[in-house]
Amino acid sequence: MEYRKLGRSGLRVSAVSLGSWITLGYKVDAQKTAEIVRTAFDLGVNFYDTADVYSGGEAERVLGSALSHIPRKDYVLASKCYFPSAEGPNDRGLSRKHIMESCHASLKRLSVDYLDLYQCHRFDPDTPTEETMRALSDLIRQGKILYAGVSEWTAEQIVDACHLCRSMNLDPLVSNQPVYNMLERKIEPEILPACAREGIGNIVFSPLAQGVLTGKYAGGTIPKDSRAADKNTEGFIQRYLDEKSLSLAKRVAEVAKSYGATSGQFALRWCLRRPELASVIIGVTSATQLRENIAAMDLELPPSVFDEFEESSS
Repeated sequence: MEYRKLGRSGLRVSAVSLGSWITLGYKVDAQKTAEIVRTAFDLGVNFYDTADVYSGGEAERVLGSALSHIPRKDYVLASKCYFPSAEGPNDRGLSRKHIMESCHASLKRLSVDYLDLYQCHRFDPDTPTEETMRALSDLIRQGKILYAGVSEWTAEQIVDACHLCRSMNLDPLVSNQPVYNMLERKIEPEILPACAREGIGNIVFSPLAQGVLTGKYAGGTIPKDSRAADKNTEGFIQRYLDEKSLSLAKRVAEVAKSYGATSGQFALRWCLRRPELASVIIGVTSATQLRENIAAMDLELPPSVFDEFEESSS
């Protein structure tokens, strides 16, 4: 496993990390989660990502239980807040009240004393950014979190927040968690350069485009056990099921095969070719699937092999 620094911080995270969105606590029960987490740790994964709203909090509960058998110092644990966690008017957003209460609730579900990384799941236009940054910095000073970051913020929002942290003498942001894959590259023109200037590391999710880049949906077929066949998750994948995307996925499969790799492994290596990325988050439903994805780290490809995908996937 390769370990990369998270931005300008001293924190090192595994280049491949384990996520829990619409997998752990949803498709994957507690027993299988424990097996997946143990396998991931044995293979060198030290970064585990979750959020308070994943599966209504169940993702945090099963992940926390699975990690309880690993020394706390040996893994990096991240969670997020923003989306509604209950029905009250203050049970959402990035107000000081919601951040503090959400963090404490996540710590309880995860059964840990602190989070290594706590991220703002989206930008909140209804709360002053100063209030949000102050709350995150206070959590750091309280020892409840060690680092803070954001997810799916624009370049302008990220830069403004970083300037505020400097002007207010607050702890800096260290991470950004955006979607990034061969089919969705919107972070390349502005967000990646802005993060590089501000010393922020990117932890990207959906590197396999919800499974489309694994070849699972070749020919437009929808497997019965897939995300596209699940009424609760199908909305997340529809944008990747057009003709252009499926055509690119087919080409990925052909090139990957010529190098003795799977489509998924090739797609992960494509993401990790960029030094601005600290880690790619994968979601799996079995230890076998996990091993296959992590084997991407052993895949050696010449940089030129990615060139043919630049124009068609940008």
